[in-house]
Amino acid sequence: MCGFSGFYHSAAPYNRLDVLKAMTGCLAHRGPDGESHWLDETGISLGHRRLAILDLSDKGRQPMHSHSGRLTIIFNGECYNYQKIRAELDAISPRQWRGETDTEVIIEAIDYWGLETTLKKISGMFAIALWDHHKQELILVRDRMGEKPLYFGWSKGALLFGSELKALKAHPCFEGRLNSDAVDQMIRYGYVPSHMSIYQKITKLTPGTYLRFTQADLKAHRIPKEHFYWQLIKAINPSPSPRSDQEVVDGLEALLTDAVGQQMIADVPLGAFLSGGVDSSTIVALMQKQSSRPVQTFSIGFNEAGFNEAEYAKAVAQHLKTDHTELYVTNQDALNVIPKLPTMYCEPFADSSQIPTYLVTHLARQKVTVALSGDAGDELFAGYNRYLLVEKIWKSIHWLPQPMRQLVAQILKMMPVQALNRVSQVSRKLPSQLGDKLQKVAEILPLDHFAIYDSLTSHWKTTDLVTRHRSGRAPFSFAIEQSKKMASFTEQMMYLDALSYLPDDILVKVDRAAMANSLETRVPLLDHRIVEYAWSLPLSQKLRQGQTKWPLRQVLYRYVPKEMIERPKQGFGIPLDQWLRGSLREWASDLLSTESINQSDYLNAEFVQTKWQEHLSGGRNWQYGLWNILMFQAWLRENN
Repeated sequence: MCGFSGFYHSAAPYNRLDVLKAMTGCLAHRGPDGESHWLDETGISLGHRRLAILDLSDKGRQPMHSHSGRLTIIFNGECYNYQKIRAELDAISPRQWRGETDTEVIIEAIDYWGLETTLKKISGMFAIALWDHHKQELILVRDRMGEKPLYFGWSKGALLFGSELKALKAHPCFEGRLNSDAVDQMIRYGYVPSHMSIYQKITKLTPGTYLRFTQADLKAHRIPKEHFYWQLIKAINPSPSPRSDQEVVDGLEALLTDAVGQQMIADVPLGAFLSGGVDSSTIVALMQKQSSRPVQTFSIGFNEAGFNEAEYAKAVAQHLKTDHTELYVTNQDALNVIPKLPTMYCEPFADSSQIPTYLVTHLARQKVTVALSGDAGDELFAGYNRYLLVEKIWKSIHWLPQPMRQLVAQILKMMPVQALNRVSQVSRKLPSQLGDKLQKVAEILPLDHFAIYDSLTSHWKTTDLVTRHRSGRAPFSFAIEQSKKMASFTEQMMYLDALSYLPDDILVKVDRAAMANSLETRVPLLDHRIVEYAWSLPLSQKLRQGQTKWPLRQVLYRYVPKEMIERPKQGFGIPLDQWLRGSLREWASDLLSTESINQSDYLNAEFVQTKWQEHLSGGRNWQYGLWNILMFQAWLRENN
């Protein structure tokens, strides 16, 4: 795991090495073990920060040149099957290898087989920048599911690229005008989607694609067309062949065991996050199965009821006999993270579980350099509660005439929200925040199924006057037509999440929090073989009788007793609504003040103030929508 930055500028009126050093210096947290730079007279400049994981010697330094001298590479990530590819190359033509790194294998494979053939062979997470000396072409590549970040764009005659925006901002040609569409989507959804960045002219490379900047492209300062070397839609089988339950579970266990085994290869201490839930417990169980000593596992706990999973993680760890470390964090520990967030996330980002994610990665880094995670189980095996909820709602209301749904929605909107919330607080028989939930139902009733999904994944409605410029689009809009090929609406939602929420929220959250602690994270469930296998299964073998992640659970039950796992799904969260009315109130009031909001021309101060006062009074719970605004405001203040 590393970080890189670079640029192409054919007539740079500045010292290119000084600028490149400034750019890579911004990524020191991603690579504390070394820094290297390479410049070519053509105008290409490549810089790298190294977090040494494989072959800790200088033989793993980057930028790295191919043996033929034709290619130069900077690489962030891991190729988990590099030993197999290396053996395949040696079988064809034995060669003298400089070291034992996956980077050397990748560049030699590209030199021998070409780019696309090599990318299809690689199993891993990666972002790559490659300079072809013969053709004088620049190639940018991102992994299949978007685990590793890669930003790029032209600015004042320079093509800038790198692992984080903060590196691009260090270049003198960086312009830094905000993208109002990105602001609107961040405020509504909590993240900036893949096909843009918070800045104009800068974007993120689409997962599963590469860009080839020819000499003509570089001279004309244009962005070439993205080329897909892998697409999720092509991996999906709309008519899967029937397999017995036994075959499905055996096949999944075999694939997962192999993927976990590959991802346990490292020349530094390695461990895993353990929440006690299905996904992380499965990964840890398969790690312990293949380890000759106790796997190091890590979890954090909160003392607030409803937000603590540490006791479940401890029970699983004791059963699997891992070397478990847990830390109960105080409110103050969590609150101390908040000032770091605007710099940790190089564009505004507002998934509040970023706070416990930072804390658990910080804990893990005290003992290990690599940690495996259970992320992506929800998207692959129908794990989110909203999948069940939307299907249930749609089946209940789709037969009702639109006017009838509108009428019921109007009646619900007239109900006393604050009174219902108060009643639900003292009654064990009623759902908490009943008034807010009924209002959510009222919003959903008149909608079609895609609009229902959008309503459940966004924190402000399209019609809300929270931003001055409203794009009216959702992060997944580009994939809606493709998703209609799915057999059910649940699978459509899973597909849309896999292309938007997973890479732009979940993976961003973990990557930035872990890298802030110089910790490499690996996600075995995103091995493309497992992704393709999961999508080869019918929904009935993922979601069964209201139970999510059915095949993953069956694998886990071979190692951990069922009763140790079965409990209501609990998010990795914090008591945000309480904190905003308590210990965070002063900080939030400052950022949400009319004066602070009006310092920029992006948000509607009157709307924000109304929602803030409603939240403070306890009448409504706007915690997630307000957190989006607070993270944007804090980022804006930090970044002038």
